[in-house]
Amino acid sequence: MKNRISLLKVLPVISSFFVMGIVDLVGISTNYVKQDFGLRDSIANLLPFSLFLWFAILSVPTSMILNSLGRKRTVIISMMLTLLAMIIPLIVYNFPIMLFAFALLGIGNTIIQVSINPLLTDVVSSDRLTSSLTMGQFIKAIAAFLGPIIASWTAVRFGDWKLVFLIYGLVTIAIGMWLMLTPIKEETPKQKSSSLGKTFALLSDKMILLFFIGILFVVGIDVGLNTTVPKLLIEKCNIPLEKAGLGTSLYFIARTIGTFIGALLLVSFSAKKFFKISMLVAIPALFVMLFLNEVWAILTLIFIVGFAVANVFSIIVSFALKRKPENANEISGLLIMGVAGGAIILPLMGLLADAFNQSVAMALLLLLMGYLLYCSVMVKEENNVQK
Repeated sequence: MKNRISLLKVLPVISSFFVMGIVDLVGISTNYVKQDFGLRDSIANLLPFSLFLWFAILSVPTSMILNSLGRKRTVIISMMLTLLAMIIPLIVYNFPIMLFAFALLGIGNTIIQVSINPLLTDVVSSDRLTSSLTMGQFIKAIAAFLGPIIASWTAVRFGDWKLVFLIYGLVTIAIGMWLMLTPIKEETPKQKSSSLGKTFALLSDKMILLFFIGILFVVGIDVGLNTTVPKLLIEKCNIPLEKAGLGTSLYFIARTIGTFIGALLLVSFSAKKFFKISMLVAIPALFVMLFLNEVWAILTLIFIVGFAVANVFSIIVSFALKRKPENANEISGLLIMGVAGGAIILPLMGLLADAFNQSVAMALLLLLMGYLLYCSVMVKEENNVQK
């Protein structure tokens, strides 16, 4: 366990979370690709599908080879794949090529999400892990927030929205070189590799299973809000999509601010209490929002919900890693697999919206938040509670 934190080692690892945040380009990219090629929604949505599919396929296998390949080396490989995904659309631009590029982005993002969390445990002490993970999520949120802005700016200024890939590609190179040149001593695991069966056997631990389902629901809430908020505003307030899109932007802003404040508070504040308070704020805010029809009232509550849930993902990850630190790689793989599982929430919300309305669809998220509140009650504060 680390007693001291070296900023020279922490900063390049934390900065790598920016590369992880590039995955959120899929939202704005899907809209532009749909417009450029005149696609139906069902066809355009193959872009995010081609990306998130790899979380289900590669998360656990990546965790199994992490010990033998090395955490830092695996993160760098993921950045190389991300860079390739950024370059391809700048050379050839058509729909099949975009599907291929986002598949590469999905592969790279799956690998970095599995490997970056265990790598962070090599450069920070256990008592700083939660706040460090939250700071990483803040950096990731900056990438997610800036992506649509940069794409819109390059589209207006240069007539090519795809230049956002060039900018993010250059940032990926810079962060990758920084990490590559930073010496990091990785903890030598007791076991060199793990089998698929042993990895999934970790779910027999009730707390690990609790955390896995928690991640699945956190991602479901995030994707659900990100996608459905504009539709809710259009339905309730009868405003055009251009204005309704403000809801998604505001949600990302709230998450960015929330992760930054959370990173500061979680240095000394109980993660368990922070988790519980977050859900006690988010649940009533979302509940009230479903019954309102005023634009600014809904936007205010969207901000509150985004701010409240901003740190839940990193808190759950930190609790899971502390539960069985000797299985950090495998646990990270299981949790990141939940990112793909969260995508099942959107089709369910779509069915509810078709049958009823967007408010009923959004109410599904209240059930997920209820589970997370239960999760916040059940977690233990100890650094290592393996039994």
